[in-house]
Amino acid sequence: MKLPLMLTRRGVIAGATVLGLALSSAAAMAQVKVAGVFTLPVEQQWISRIHIALVAAEERGDIEYVYSENVSNTDYERVMREYAESGVDLVVGEIFGLERAARKVAADYPDTAFLMGSSFAPQAPNLSVFDNYIHEPAYLSGMVAGAASESNLIGLVGGYAIPEVNRLMNGFMEGARETNPDVKFLVNFIDSWYDPPKAKESAFAMMDAGADVMYAERFGVSDAAVERGVKAIGNVIDTSADYPGTILASALWDMGPTIDIAVKAVADGSYVADDYGQYSYMQYGGSSLAMDESLVPADVVAAVKAKEAAILDGSFVVPVNDEEPVSDN
Repeated sequence: MKLPLMLTRRGVIAGATVLGLALSSAAAMAQVKVAGVFTLPVEQQWISRIHIALVAAEERGDIEYVYSENVSNTDYERVMREYAESGVDLVVGEIFGLERAARKVAADYPDTAFLMGSSFAPQAPNLSVFDNYIHEPAYLSGMVAGAASESNLIGLVGGYAIPEVNRLMNGFMEGARETNPDVKFLVNFIDSWYDPPKAKESAFAMMDAGADVMYAERFGVSDAAVERGVKAIGNVIDTSADYPGTILASALWDMGPTIDIAVKAVADGSYVADDYGQYSYMQYGGSSLAMDESLVPADVVAAVKAKEAAILDGSFVVPVNDEEPVSDN
Protein backbone atom coordinates (compact mmCIF):
# COMPACT_ATOMS: atom_id res chain seq x y z
CA MET A 1 0.00 0.00 0.00
CA LYS A 2 1.34 3.40 -0.98
CA LEU A 3 1.42 5.86 1.89
CA PRO A 4 0.40 9.50 1.30
CA LEU A 5 3.31 11.95 0.92
CA MET A 6 3.23 14.52 3.76
CA LEU A 7 4.96 17.68 2.51
CA THR A 8 5.21 19.41 5.86
CA ARG A 9 8.46 21.22 6.76
CA ARG A 10 9.14 18.59 9.40
CA GLY A 11 8.42 15.84 6.89
CA VAL A 12 10.78 17.35 4.32
CA ILE A 13 13.58 17.73 6.90
CA ALA A 14 13.04 14.21 8.17
CA GLY A 15 13.02 12.88 4.62
CA ALA A 16 16.21 14.74 3.78
CA THR A 17 17.84 13.39 6.92
CA VAL A 18 16.86 9.83 6.04
CA LEU A 19 18.06 10.32 2.46
CA GLY A 20 21.37 11.75 3.70
CA LEU A 21 21.87 8.82 6.04
CA ALA A 22 21.04 6.41 3.24
CA LEU A 23 23.51 8.03 0.88
CA SER A 24 26.17 8.06 3.62
CA SER A 25 25.53 4.41 4.29
CA ALA A 26 25.70 3.58 0.58
CA ALA A 27 29.01 5.43 0.28
CA ALA A 28 30.38 3.53 3.26
CA MET A 29 29.20 0.24 1.78
CA ALA A 30 30.89 1.14 -1.53
CA GLN A 31 34.22 1.69 0.20
CA VAL A 32 36.61 -1.08 -0.80
CA LYS A 33 38.01 -3.16 2.05
CA VAL A 34 41.69 -3.87 1.45
CA ALA A 35 44.15 -6.06 3.35
CA GLY A 36 47.91 -5.95 2.92
CA VAL A 37 50.01 -9.07 3.60
CA PHE A 38 53.73 -8.36 3.71
CA THR A 39 56.72 -10.58 4.43
CA LEU A 40 58.81 -7.63 5.64
CA PRO A 41 58.23 -4.49 7.73
CA VAL A 42 56.24 -1.76 5.97
CA GLU A 43 59.29 0.50 6.37
CA GLN A 44 61.36 -1.73 4.06
CA GLN A 45 62.01 0.12 0.81
CA TRP A 46 60.05 -2.13 -1.60
CA ILE A 47 57.14 -2.85 0.75
CA SER A 48 56.93 0.81 1.77
CA ARG A 49 55.93 1.82 -1.75
CA ILE A 50 52.86 -0.44 -1.59
CA HIS A 51 51.99 0.56 1.96
CA ILE A 52 52.28 4.30 1.25
CA ALA A 53 49.96 3.99 -1.75
CA LEU A 54 47.38 2.10 0.30
CA VAL A 55 47.58 4.59 3.18
CA ALA A 56 47.04 7.43 0.70
CA ALA A 57 43.94 5.69 -0.70
CA GLU A 58 42.66 5.21 2.85
CA GLU A 59 43.23 8.87 3.71
CA ARG A 60 41.23 9.89 0.62
CA GLY A 61 38.39 7.70 1.86
CA ASP A 62 38.61 5.28 -1.07
CA ILE A 63 39.35 2.20 1.02
CA GLU A 64 39.36 0.67 4.47
CA TYR A 65 42.86 -0.65 5.03
CA VAL A 66 44.31 -3.26 7.39
CA TYR A 67 47.63 -5.04 7.07
CA SER A 68 49.96 -7.67 8.49
CA GLU A 69 53.74 -7.25 8.24
CA ASN A 70 56.68 -9.58 8.90
CA VAL A 71 54.55 -12.56 7.81
CA SER A 72 56.74 -15.63 7.35
CA ASN A 73 56.47 -17.72 4.20
CA THR A 74 55.05 -20.57 6.28
CA ASP A 75 52.27 -18.32 7.64
CA TYR A 76 51.51 -16.42 4.45
CA GLU A 77 48.82 -18.78 3.15
CA ARG A 78 47.04 -18.79 6.52
CA VAL A 79 47.01 -14.99 6.74
CA MET A 80 45.70 -14.67 3.19
CA ARG A 81 42.88 -17.09 4.00
CA GLU A 82 41.98 -15.27 7.21
CA TYR A 83 41.61 -11.98 5.37
CA ALA A 84 39.58 -13.60 2.58
CA GLU A 85 37.32 -15.24 5.17
CA SER A 86 36.86 -11.89 6.94
CA GLY A 87 35.23 -10.45 3.83
CA VAL A 88 37.87 -8.07 2.47
CA ASP A 89 37.38 -7.14 -1.17
CA LEU A 90 41.03 -6.91 -2.17
CA VAL A 91 44.20 -8.55 -0.82
CA VAL A 92 47.52 -6.94 -1.76
CA GLY A 93 50.92 -8.46 -1.11
CA GLU A 94 53.93 -10.16 -2.64
CA ILE A 95 54.23 -13.87 -3.36
CA PHE A 96 57.79 -14.28 -4.65
CA GLY A 97 58.91 -17.69 -3.41
CA LEU A 98 55.45 -18.94 -2.38
CA GLU A 99 53.51 -18.82 -5.63
CA ARG A 100 51.84 -22.22 -5.37
CA ALA A 101 50.31 -21.70 -1.93
CA ALA A 102 49.14 -18.15 -2.68
CA ARG A 103 47.55 -19.13 -5.98
CA LYS A 104 45.69 -21.95 -4.27
CA VAL A 105 44.19 -19.44 -1.84
CA ALA A 106 43.10 -17.20 -4.71
CA ALA A 107 41.46 -20.15 -6.43
CA ASP A 108 39.58 -21.02 -3.23
CA TYR A 109 38.17 -17.47 -2.94
CA PRO A 110 37.09 -16.48 -6.48
CA ASP A 111 34.97 -13.59 -5.19
CA THR A 112 37.96 -11.91 -3.55
CA ALA A 113 40.34 -9.83 -5.64
CA PHE A 114 44.07 -10.49 -5.21
CA LEU A 115 46.81 -8.12 -6.41
CA MET A 116 50.18 -9.73 -5.72
CA GLY A 117 53.80 -8.94 -6.50
CA SER A 118 54.92 -11.81 -8.72
CA SER A 119 57.27 -12.66 -11.57
CA PHE A 120 54.66 -14.98 -13.09
CA ALA A 121 51.41 -14.57 -15.03
CA PRO A 122 47.97 -13.56 -13.73
CA GLN A 123 45.60 -16.35 -12.71
CA ALA A 124 41.97 -16.14 -13.79
CA PRO A 125 39.56 -15.11 -12.56
CA ASN A 126 40.84 -13.00 -9.67
CA LEU A 127 44.63 -12.99 -9.14
CA SER A 128 46.40 -10.05 -10.76
CA VAL A 129 50.15 -9.53 -10.62
CA PHE A 130 52.44 -6.53 -10.47
CA ASP A 131 56.15 -5.84 -10.25
CA ASN A 132 58.22 -2.71 -9.95
CA TYR A 133 59.06 -2.07 -13.57
CA ILE A 134 61.35 0.88 -12.93
CA HIS A 135 63.92 -0.09 -15.56
CA GLU A 136 63.29 3.21 -17.36
CA PRO A 137 64.48 5.55 -14.58
CA ALA A 138 67.15 2.93 -13.75
CA TYR A 139 68.50 3.46 -17.28
CA LEU A 140 68.55 7.22 -16.68
CA SER A 141 70.34 6.81 -13.37
CA GLY A 142 72.85 4.59 -15.17
CA MET A 143 73.59 7.45 -17.56
CA VAL A 144 74.46 9.58 -14.53
CA ALA A 145 76.65 6.84 -13.04
CA GLY A 146 78.54 6.14 -16.25
CA ALA A 147 79.42 9.79 -16.69
CA ALA A 148 80.51 10.06 -13.04
CA SER A 149 82.87 7.08 -12.98
CA GLU A 150 86.53 8.00 -13.38
CA SER A 151 87.86 4.50 -12.78
CA ASN A 152 85.41 3.07 -15.34
CA LEU A 153 84.33 0.49 -12.77
CA ILE A 154 80.89 0.50 -11.16
CA GLY A 155 79.70 -1.85 -8.42
CA LEU A 156 76.17 -3.24 -8.14
CA VAL A 157 74.90 -4.93 -4.97
CA GLY A 158 71.48 -6.60 -5.24
CA GLY A 159 69.21 -8.74 -3.08
CA TYR A 160 68.25 -11.78 -5.15
CA ALA A 161 68.83 -12.48 -8.85
CA ILE A 162 65.13 -12.51 -9.72
CA PRO A 163 63.58 -10.82 -12.77
CA GLU A 164 62.40 -7.81 -10.75
CA VAL A 165 65.97 -7.02 -9.65
CA ASN A 166 67.70 -8.20 -12.82
CA ARG A 167 65.78 -5.84 -15.09
CA LEU A 168 66.68 -2.83 -12.95
CA MET A 169 70.37 -3.70 -12.97
CA ASN A 170 70.40 -4.42 -16.70
CA GLY A 171 68.64 -1.14 -17.44
CA PHE A 172 71.11 0.70 -15.21
CA MET A 173 74.09 -0.95 -16.91
CA GLU A 174 72.83 -0.09 -20.40
CA GLY A 175 72.36 3.53 -19.35
CA ALA A 176 75.89 3.67 -17.95
CA ARG A 177 77.29 2.29 -21.22
CA GLU A 178 75.54 5.08 -23.14
CA THR A 179 77.52 7.80 -21.39
CA ASN A 180 80.67 5.72 -20.81
CA PRO A 181 81.36 2.99 -23.39
CA ASP A 182 84.47 1.92 -21.45
CA VAL A 183 82.69 1.21 -18.18
CA LYS A 184 82.86 -2.22 -16.55
CA PHE A 185 80.75 -3.71 -13.76
CA LEU A 186 81.11 -5.77 -10.62
CA VAL A 187 77.84 -7.52 -9.69
CA ASN A 188 76.94 -9.37 -6.50
CA PHE A 189 73.72 -10.63 -4.93
CA ILE A 190 73.60 -10.99 -1.15
CA ASP A 191 70.63 -13.44 -1.16
CA SER A 192 68.64 -11.33 1.29
CA TRP A 193 66.09 -8.56 1.02
CA TYR A 194 67.33 -6.91 4.17
CA ASP A 195 70.88 -7.39 5.44
CA PRO A 196 72.61 -3.97 5.47
CA PRO A 197 75.84 -5.28 7.06
CA LYS A 198 76.22 -7.91 4.33
CA ALA A 199 75.43 -5.39 1.57
CA LYS A 200 77.94 -2.97 3.09
CA GLU A 201 80.63 -5.63 3.20
CA SER A 202 80.01 -6.48 -0.46
CA ALA A 203 80.22 -2.80 -1.39
CA PHE A 204 83.54 -2.40 0.43
CA ALA A 205 84.97 -5.35 -1.52
CA MET A 206 83.96 -3.73 -4.80
CA MET A 207 85.48 -0.41 -3.80
CA ASP A 208 88.69 -2.19 -2.85
CA ALA A 209 88.69 -3.55 -6.41
CA GLY A 210 88.44 -0.02 -7.82
CA ALA A 211 84.72 0.77 -8.12
CA ASP A 212 84.14 4.51 -7.66
CA VAL A 213 80.34 4.54 -8.15
CA MET A 214 77.97 2.13 -6.40
CA TYR A 215 74.46 1.04 -7.40
CA ALA A 216 72.64 0.68 -4.08
CA GLU A 217 69.85 -1.77 -4.84
CA ARG A 218 69.98 -2.77 -1.15
CA PHE A 219 70.30 -0.82 2.08
CA GLY A 220 73.86 -0.69 3.42
CA VAL A 221 75.58 0.15 0.14
CA SER A 222 75.15 3.92 0.49
CA ASP A 223 76.56 3.76 4.02
CA ALA A 224 79.68 2.13 2.61
CA ALA A 225 79.87 4.79 -0.12
CA VAL A 226 79.75 7.58 2.47
CA GLU A 227 82.55 5.98 4.48
CA ARG A 228 84.79 5.64 1.42
CA GLY A 229 83.85 8.97 -0.17
CA VAL A 230 82.48 7.51 -3.41
CA LYS A 231 79.21 8.29 -5.16
CA ALA A 232 76.11 6.11 -5.15
CA ILE A 233 72.90 5.59 -7.10
CA GLY A 234 69.70 4.98 -5.14
CA ASN A 235 66.85 2.60 -5.86
CA VAL A 236 63.05 2.60 -5.28
CA ILE A 237 63.08 5.43 -2.71
CA ASP A 238 64.88 8.77 -2.56
CA THR A 239 67.49 8.60 0.22
CA SER A 240 69.51 11.63 -0.91
CA ALA A 241 68.56 13.59 2.21
CA ASP A 242 70.04 10.82 4.35
CA TYR A 243 73.27 10.76 2.33
CA PRO A 244 73.92 14.37 1.26
CA GLY A 245 76.65 14.74 -1.32
CA THR A 246 76.66 10.98 -2.04
CA ILE A 247 73.47 10.03 -3.93
CA LEU A 248 73.73 11.28 -7.51
CA ALA A 249 70.36 9.98 -8.68
CA SER A 250 67.68 7.44 -7.82
CA ALA A 251 65.13 5.43 -9.77
CA LEU A 252 61.89 5.88 -7.81
CA TRP A 253 58.83 3.64 -7.67
CA ASP A 254 55.31 4.92 -7.04
CA MET A 255 52.63 2.24 -6.49
CA GLY A 256 49.89 4.88 -6.43
CA PRO A 257 48.71 4.42 -10.05
CA THR A 258 48.65 0.62 -9.68
CA ILE A 259 46.68 0.68 -6.43
CA ASP A 260 44.24 3.33 -7.65
CA ILE A 261 43.42 1.44 -10.85
CA ALA A 262 42.91 -1.83 -8.95
CA VAL A 263 40.70 -0.22 -6.29
CA LYS A 264 38.54 1.45 -8.94
CA ALA A 265 38.11 -1.86 -10.76
CA VAL A 266 37.06 -3.62 -7.55
CA ALA A 267 34.67 -0.79 -6.68
CA ASP A 268 32.90 -0.79 -10.05
CA GLY A 269 32.86 -4.57 -10.40
CA SER A 270 35.20 -4.73 -13.42
CA TYR A 271 38.18 -6.37 -11.68
CA VAL A 272 39.64 -9.34 -13.54
CA ALA A 273 42.98 -11.13 -13.45
CA ASP A 274 45.47 -8.93 -15.25
CA ASP A 275 49.13 -7.87 -15.34
CA TYR A 276 49.38 -4.53 -13.57
CA GLY A 277 53.13 -4.23 -14.10
CA GLN A 278 52.66 -1.68 -16.87
CA TYR A 279 51.37 0.89 -14.39
CA SER A 280 54.88 1.16 -12.92
CA TYR A 281 56.11 2.61 -16.22
CA MET A 282 57.02 6.30 -16.37
CA GLN A 283 54.14 7.13 -18.73
CA TYR A 284 51.63 6.20 -16.00
CA GLY A 285 53.52 8.03 -13.25
CA GLY A 286 54.51 4.74 -11.64
CA SER A 287 58.20 5.54 -11.75
CA SER A 288 60.44 8.56 -12.06
CA LEU A 289 64.00 9.79 -11.70
CA ALA A 290 65.30 11.92 -8.84
CA MET A 291 68.59 13.61 -9.70
CA ASP A 292 70.76 15.90 -7.60
CA GLU A 293 71.70 18.46 -10.24
CA SER A 294 74.18 20.07 -7.87
CA LEU A 295 76.30 16.91 -8.13
CA VAL A 296 75.82 16.18 -11.84
CA PRO A 297 77.47 18.20 -14.65
CA ALA A 298 75.09 20.35 -16.69
CA ASP A 299 75.76 18.50 -19.96
CA VAL A 300 74.93 15.17 -18.31
CA VAL A 301 71.75 16.64 -16.79
CA ALA A 302 70.72 17.86 -20.26
CA ALA A 303 71.41 14.45 -21.84
CA VAL A 304 69.44 12.63 -19.14
CA LYS A 305 66.47 14.98 -19.48
CA ALA A 306 66.48 14.57 -23.25
CA LYS A 307 66.46 10.80 -22.87
CA GLU A 308 63.68 11.03 -20.27
CA ALA A 309 61.56 13.03 -22.75
CA ALA A 310 62.23 10.41 -25.42
CA ILE A 311 61.08 7.65 -23.06
CA LEU A 312 57.89 9.54 -22.25
CA ASP A 313 57.02 10.28 -25.89
CA GLY A 314 57.81 6.70 -26.93
CA SER A 315 60.68 7.51 -29.27
CA PHE A 316 63.10 5.59 -27.03
CA VAL A 317 62.25 2.27 -25.41
CA VAL A 318 64.29 0.81 -22.56
CA PRO A 319 64.31 -2.96 -23.13
CA VAL A 320 63.10 -5.26 -20.38
CA ASN A 321 65.95 -7.69 -19.76
CA ASP A 322 65.22 -10.16 -16.97
CA GLU A 323 68.42 -12.16 -17.46
CA GLU A 324 70.77 -12.32 -14.47
CA PRO A 325 73.49 -9.67 -14.85
CA VAL A 326 77.08 -10.76 -14.29
CA SER A 327 80.37 -9.07 -13.60
CA ASP A 328 82.65 -8.19 -16.50
CA ASN A 329 85.77 -10.30 -16.82
